[in-house]
Amino acid sequence: MKPVYEVDLIVEEYLNGARIDRFLSRHFRNYSTYRLQRIVQAGFARVNEIPAHPLQRVFCGQQVSIALVEPPDKTYEPEPLPLEVLFEDAWLIIINKPPGIIAHPAGKILSGTVANALQFYLDQQTGIRSLLRPGIVHRLDQFTSGILIVAKEHVAHRSLSIQFQKNQIRKSYLAIVRGSPQQDQFENRSAIGEHPTQAGVCMSTHPQALRAKSALTKFEVIERFPHNSLLRAFPQTGRLHQIRVHLADLGFPIIADDFYGNDESLSTERQLITRQALHAEQIEFTHPITNLCMKITAGAPDDFHQTLQRLRSA
Repeated sequence: MKPVYEVDLIVEEYLNGARIDRFLSRHFRNYSTYRLQRIVQAGFARVNEIPAHPLQRVFCGQQVSIALVEPPDKTYEPEPLPLEVLFEDAWLIIINKPPGIIAHPAGKILSGTVANALQFYLDQQTGIRSLLRPGIVHRLDQFTSGILIVAKEHVAHRSLSIQFQKNQIRKSYLAIVRGSPQQDQFENRSAIGEHPTQAGVCMSTHPQALRAKSALTKFEVIERFPHNSLLRAFPQTGRLHQIRVHLADLGFPIIADDFYGNDESLSTERQLITRQALHAEQIEFTHPITNLCMKITAGAPDDFHQTLQRLRSA
């Protein structure tokens, strides 16, 4: 049997004592642990040149060699879709996601996602289908445009995930909202939880919201129009729909937001822009491998700029 790919790996410190299938599943994320167990059982894995067994544990500094004689079994379907790459190195890809695209397949949407496009992109780099799996480390709503960080391998993915969990990553968003705040700078500290009657769909700052967690978003006004404003939002925590919920809670919902601004103004706003006017503009983080301070900025898409032009001309 001819191997698909042969590689030697060194066990990382955080995986010290892990079972060999768990260790391998971190490196080959398109493979299930079951498939990797089969490959080890068949004798295609060695630890320090000694044949491995499926229940074996590996320890920091050991060399694990494997021949991937079976194809991956949990891959995204690669699709040649356009990608605007803002930054790339051996560990990361950072893209400017267009509005209307979801990050990865979910529900009935199984294609046309960012993950499908990235899988194709990575396959062109490796020459081996699905050897790498794009690791999308944070959320961006389907109709929100802007910066999305993707890890190529597991160490970068783990480090970035920890930075997000500890709120060590600084982000800013552009939002066009209904109304005009009195102050140029303001904030919302209301806790956010699942909507008491629409749990799983909407989030809420209502006192009876389910599983509410503390949240903080800071805002500054960039430009004012007769009936709208352009704001910059700085989320200090990472709750689902946080910026959208906090702005609606303050009485300044993002225009064309059909969840949190759904009233008689929505149809008029949809003539300006067909999706919520929210764009992930900038992100600052520590590079997971080099420890360099990274600052990435993404330009807003055409529909966002066209909306601003219409508001200015009005």
